[in-house]
Amino acid sequence: MTSVKSNPIFARYPRRTILRAERAVRCSPFSPALFVIMSREGVALGAIAGESGRKLGYTRRPVAELVAESELLWLIQVGMLRREVDGQGLTDSFRLTPLGRLLLDQWHSAKTMPPPSWLDRILNTLSRWIRWSEWLQ
Repeated sequence: MTSVKSNPIFARYPRRTILRAERAVRCSPFSPALFVIMSREGVALGAIAGESGRKLGYTRRPVAELVAESELLWLIQVGMLRREVDGQGLTDSFRLTPLGRLLLDQWHSAKTMPPPSWLDRILNTLSRWIRWSEWLQ
């Protein structure tokens, strides 16, 4: 497994950014299979939410569309995902960012994505609730 410290590509990102993105992904209701697909193509919100998301292996359990969208938007804010754009503008599809690809490669090398601890869940919730950057402006 390539660690964050030994991978020179990770040097482009602050360590806090990497850790926050890792934690957000592990705390999300999405399975690694979704991120693998997102590394190759955009995935529409409709395919992720509800029973279809569970059947396709994108989620562990059916997730309401509003919850799925909120989680996806959080993953955008932490740098893991971006919205796909077509000739008309933004779409309802999502793809991995370069940071997301790096983290996916790291987990693929390790053949696992570690489950979140209780501390991870608490820190992720606090990060979402308290937007430090908003307080610092």
